[in-house]
Amino acid sequence: MLDVAIHHAVVIDTEKGIEKKMNIGIKDDKIVRLTTDTLIATRVIEAKNLIASPGFIDVHGHVDGYAYSGELSACQGITTTVGGNCGLSPVDIADFFARQMRDGFVINQAELIGHSFSLRQAVGIADPYRQATPKEFVAMEELTRKALQAGACGVSFGLDYSPGASFAEITALANVCAEFNRIMPIHTRLFTQNDLYSLFEVLAVAKRTGVRLLISHFVYQYGTGIMEEALNIIDQAIQNGIDVKIDSGMYTDWTTFIGTATFDEQTIADNEMRFSDMIVASGKYIGKRLDRQLYLNMRKDYPNESVICFMGNKAEIYTALKKSYAMPSSDIGTYKKGEGHPQIAGSFPKYFKEMVKERRDLSLIEAVTKATLLPAKTFGFAHKGVIKVGSDADITLFDFEHLADKADFPDRGKPDAKPTGIEYVLVNGRLVVDQGRFTGKKAGRIVRG
Repeated sequence: MLDVAIHHAVVIDTEKGIEKKMNIGIKDDKIVRLTTDTLIATRVIEAKNLIASPGFIDVHGHVDGYAYSGELSACQGITTTVGGNCGLSPVDIADFFARQMRDGFVINQAELIGHSFSLRQAVGIADPYRQATPKEFVAMEELTRKALQAGACGVSFGLDYSPGASFAEITALANVCAEFNRIMPIHTRLFTQNDLYSLFEVLAVAKRTGVRLLISHFVYQYGTGIMEEALNIIDQAIQNGIDVKIDSGMYTDWTTFIGTATFDEQTIADNEMRFSDMIVASGKYIGKRLDRQLYLNMRKDYPNESVICFMGNKAEIYTALKKSYAMPSSDIGTYKKGEGHPQIAGSFPKYFKEMVKERRDLSLIEAVTKATLLPAKTFGFAHKGVIKVGSDADITLFDFEHLADKADFPDRGKPDAKPTGIEYVLVNGRLVVDQGRFTGKKAGRIVRG
């Protein structure tokens, strides 16, 4: 007998680019039947009027084993998350994987090895503005190789957070990443709002090393009136043979730790950022708008709390995500309940609601493919991103007509309010969301590079 049968769903075939009404049979962790015949199973889900999509793959997250972030991810339809982005990750990937397998986790986790916080600090670089020495290059290369051998799916950079990282330093780790044919996600530098040099820098690294490149949260980096120029540069790079993709969320308003170099006074001045456009996202002052005194206080006493900076051009969100090489992402962080940025709970429902239902920038099939099969191919996740016999039973069933994000910024509402319309989420054949409710089942697995 089957474990789970899904009846009368509108199944999205991401490989053929079609949709069809089918019944899905699941046994253990695999899809074993796709048919119009009635199926008998221990659990039968009547999915009439529901879309059956491969589970969403979030290519840019910071879940990193944090339980509440896993719950928020699952409730927006994410079945696999890529952690360790922006240069912030566990250094000992083998140990991280071992602990996750021992303790269990709600969704599947792939993990990057991070340069800009993790590797630099591991080799003794405390000053983000200091360049690494040749000896430190070698030490970081050795740690990177060890992480990739343990199954890290790539090497991530947060160049905003390590302004001192030189071209040679980036290139050294890119060579190791290319050696393993893994992906290199980069949060590019933040020089000024109108900067494009940061884009040329990382493309030059890719051209020199042959590394496969993923530029992180593209709208946060270039959604300030220069999106068309930035995308033209990417288009040209692809025509020239560089393997590059982008990911992006549904917001122009970004958040990070107040104590990082991103919020240094010189960076704020160079980017014409204003304290009045910044809101505290976590901790004692959550929901408060910054002034100079609160800024100084938090930098001194609460450097690890997050602040949201409101800036950017909303129209450029849609321009970026329409590109064939663009994938949706959440940039989810690790927050306590009631804290954070609305992206942590609403990104994927918001993507489908706005891009497909409201604006019609993408068809439903295109939107699903960009959130499933394209990420699976980019990272080399075999048996994911598709619904077919033999593939992993990672499936998201959603009510397209009622799909909506409910999360809001902390000065206006609940940043972790869960969406509507995500009815069932199966991870490796087990229900982690059942009739819209989170079950808490630790169904996830480690996904190694």
